[in-house]
Amino acid sequence: MANPISRVERSIRLVRASWDVLRSDGELLLLPVLSGAATVLVVGGFIGAVMASGVFDDAPPEVVQHMPPWFYAGLFVMYVAQYFVIIFFNTALVGAAIARLEGRDPTVRSALKLAVSRIGAIFGYAVISATVGVILRTLAERLGFVGRLVIAGIGVAWTVATFLVVPILAAEGLGPMAAIAKSGALLKKSWGENLIGNTGITLTMGVIAGAIAFVGVGGGAKLYDGGYAALGIPIIAVSVASVLTVMVVGAALSAVYQAAVYSYAVSGRPPRDFDDGLVRDAFGPKGG
Repeated sequence: MANPISRVERSIRLVRASWDVLRSDGELLLLPVLSGAATVLVVGGFIGAVMASGVFDDAPPEVVQHMPPWFYAGLFVMYVAQYFVIIFFNTALVGAAIARLEGRDPTVRSALKLAVSRIGAIFGYAVISATVGVILRTLAERLGFVGRLVIAGIGVAWTVATFLVVPILAAEGLGPMAAIAKSGALLKKSWGENLIGNTGITLTMGVIAGAIAFVGVGGGAKLYDGGYAALGIPIIAVSVASVLTVMVVGAALSAVYQAAVYSYAVSGRPPRDFDDGLVRDAFGPKGG
């Protein structure tokens, strides 16, 4: 049985290797920015449409429990649109990362062109993801504490099983169902580092962003309330920009890591710029 400490250490080194790849191609950072902007437009458009409909005008608090059917239909469409935008730009980003690991020189334009060529599969996967998300959320709201824990576990299992769907869509152009099935199969070759490495990226970036928000935004707000607006407002602005930057870097770093996991799981060869021994130890057969 593998030593859990050594597994964590390997994952940290793999994340560092992903960072080195990202530093060599800073253009990859533009794709998460575009994804975030498009997501804000989708959500903002839905909220604007709902507010313009007047459904909440002079409505009592319990109206949320009795929304008209069109509201839920629109909400599902919004979920699908949001998932589509995220998966579209993730496909472009991971596709560019795979190209970089193979020694090619991707651009934002070539990455977006790749995503456009996979648009049918991306839409299909967006519908599946939105459907699963809505079902799990609905069940969680209707079940007790134990039931919610079970649903949460199912959600985690779904996230893990579909971790490599986006790289498969980007690299192979399979349909959504075939990509989901293949992701589950490839997972067996990389399950440990898949979980620990990507979770490590998410947690690390979350902690950094949280610390910046707490110290910068919180501190700036106190200065503003204390009558030092000329100092507090710039601090808040810089802090917010820093948090957004951390989120962008985290998304790009996760994409490179995802591409590296996929590359080795498929080919059995270490990706370009990744240490041969490190990758073979991390993703080799999990015997004993």
